[in-house]
Amino acid sequence: MNFGRGRSREEPEINLIPMIDVLLVIIIFLMLTTTYSRFAGLEINLPTADATASNDKMVEVNVAVTATGEVVVNKRVVSGAGIPAITAAMQAVVPAGAKDPVVIINADAKAAHQRVIDVMQAAQQAGLVHISFATQAAQH
Repeated sequence: MNFGRGRSREEPEINLIPMIDVLLVIIIFLMLTTTYSRFAGLEINLPTADATASNDKMVEVNVAVTATGEVVVNKRVVSGAGIPAITAAMQAVVPAGAKDPVVIINADAKAAHQRVIDVMQAAQQAGLVHISFATQAAQH
């Protein structure tokens, strides 16, 4: 007895239409449930002053951090590598009795973040609490 001879073998087929229908339903579901958020701008009201400009010249301590991690204080390279050396260099350039000197940090875009933090810690240890960062406009 040969039971399989009378039948022809059917090739299996994959019907893609139900799979496409399911994918379209999933896409529609995701489109309807997605929330589109708008980024709100930060509104800042800056203070104004009517006082005349004072003749006192502000003392600035310019600190540059290069891409290689070298620290330069008022165009003088700091010889030591640690925070105490940077602190000593900052204290050396601030004249005695200077009122509220400002530290301006110019860091290279490729400078290590830790090196900039070291400069900020050195400024704090030197008693210089006013810190500013210098930036430049992006070139298009």
